[in-house]
Amino acid sequence: MVWEAHDNFQKQTYRNRCYICTDKGKHMLNIPIKHVGGHEGRQKYTDVELDNTYDWKKVHWRTLETAYRTSPFFEFYEDDIKPLYEGDQSSLYEFNLATIQAISDCLGLEFSKHTTSSYELQPKDSFDARFLVEAKKKLPVKMEPYTQVFGERHGFIPNLSILDLLFNEGTNTLSYLKNQSIDFLNV
Repeated sequence: MVWEAHDNFQKQTYRNRCYICTDKGKHMLNIPIKHVGGHEGRQKYTDVELDNTYDWKKVHWRTLETAYRTSPFFEFYEDDIKPLYEGDQSSLYEFNLATIQAISDCLGLEFSKHTTSSYELQPKDSFDARFLVEAKKKLPVKMEPYTQVFGERHGFIPNLSILDLLFNEGTNTLSYLKNQSIDFLNV
């Protein structure tokens, strides 16, 4: 696996947002970023800075606690996930890599630290999965329902953050993911 480090940052992608389920239903957690001025043009994803003038990490963590405190595995993974919301990263890219590494550690997966050295419009030696960050593009993902904290109130809500699956399914998360169809990758 190779992480893309040289493409242009695009607004409204999963690079700075995710969805969880709260008592009120599907809820977006949005990471504020510092926007560059118009004369500077586009900026690379690796150059995007977090806007830490607002204590978004504290708000996100409290929201996760409120939403998942009663889930079966929140306490099991709390010590692995909470440090993400206490760290002092200034880069969105660094924060996202730290998040992916933390989730990989929770799942017992090896974390690849390989990054691209330049931007390739169509990578030749690897599967191009960059389209997965596009939040507005609806992919035909068909997930098998699993028990969610507010399932009785809202029914099963698909396509939430991996945190929803992790806090609800815990040690079964990897098995669950391996049993899902990945046909949407051929879009």
